[in-house]
Amino acid sequence: MFRKPNVKVNIEPLKYKPPLPYSYDLEIFSFSDLKERTPEGRMYIPYRYEFYMLICVTQGECRQWIDFEPISCNPGTLIAVSPNQVHNFGQDEDWKGWIVLFRPEFLIPATSTLNEHKLAFDIDRLPKILTLNDTELARGVDSIVRMAQDSSIIGAEEDINMLLRYQLYAFMAWLNVLHKRKYIQEKSDSRISQRFTCFQKLVEKHFAEWSHVSDYAIRLNCTEKTLTRATMEATGVSAKAFISARIILEAKRLLVHTDHSISEISEKLNFKETTHFSKFFKRETRCKPSDFRQEHL
Repeated sequence: MFRKPNVKVNIEPLKYKPPLPYSYDLEIFSFSDLKERTPEGRMYIPYRYEFYMLICVTQGECRQWIDFEPISCNPGTLIAVSPNQVHNFGQDEDWKGWIVLFRPEFLIPATSTLNEHKLAFDIDRLPKILTLNDTELARGVDSIVRMAQDSSIIGAEEDINMLLRYQLYAFMAWLNVLHKRKYIQEKSDSRISQRFTCFQKLVEKHFAEWSHVSDYAIRLNCTEKTLTRATMEATGVSAKAFISARIILEAKRLLVHTDHSISEISEKLNFKETTHFSKFFKRETRCKPSDFRQEHL
């Protein structure tokens, strides 16, 4: 049996703020170090991060949570948490691993003109969970430990930051190779896949404003049918269902992690009437917003 983390608290945003005098945009530490540096009672509550976090489990087993979904972790599990996701370390403490934090600004934008070096990397195209075998885990840990060691080198801050950025890119590129070799088919690099990636980013940014497929199709310069086909191929659900799922996810976050009233949540998600929101939520989840909140008390 496992215990579901106690999530009836106001969700807190967590900024990237390494302890001074550390000044780089990438920070690495072990799980045991995290426990030591985290105030008592703050370790196992959910946060909405404003940075990227990679968690690499090296020993033991644990169960963590991302956006209401439990993730069972074993040696070789690598989790990628993106900004705005809600993450909880769960209650398990008998495991070891590494944690890598970096600010979104640390990544070279995908619109970079440095095409000759192919330095732009879209981290959000990686899966949220990767499983590394023993050999891959050993290599991954070596890369993480090297970055951690190099972050303590005495040198010009600009030079060290550049070194860490390139090391992170090499590490992420290696993970991308593993992912493609294991899971990606040729069609993932197709125009359809690229269109879905653009759609996914727009939904993440505008789901509370735009609830119709047509809103996104217009901005992506394609038809609703084309956008739905791209979404179906990438996820197995329609574009409309994909938008609805993102709205529902945010509604669940607000119901469970805040004390906002249902009418306030309805307003935040741009529903004209609270009754419209309640009907939408019940249609998508088969339960009322109030029942969902009560269930997670």
